Amino acid sequence: MSNFIAPVAAWCAAIIEAIGIGTITLFALYSLLNAATKLLKKADGDSIFHELRQLLGRGILLGLEFLIASDIIYTVAVELTFQTIGVLAIVVLIRTFLSLTLEVEMSGKWPWQERR
Repeated sequence: MSNFIAPVAAWCAAIIEAIGIGTITLFALYSLLNAATKLLKKADGDSIFHELRQLLGRGILLGLEFLIASDIIYTVAVELTFQTIGVLAIVVLIRTFLSLTLEVEMSGKWPWQERR
């Protein structure tokens, strides 16, 4: 059974990883295009910068979630050793920290705080 599951899980992990990379890339391009369009329309520079950061931050957060899912699938289904679990734990910890700090940067509050 694992002879069937491991290759399928590896393919699924690769597809989800590509979706994560694509999500970050597309959000970055969309954010830049949106900002350029607003600059040409002579919008306020501060609001353009704020919206650019918000869109880009959301794209990075969403892409990171896909990348974490990909790492979990690959490690658990394909390469399950103590070493890979340790590496996965460190990677998930780093990406979770990045997600948390991006969320705080975008919203201006901790996720557990009430809305202002």
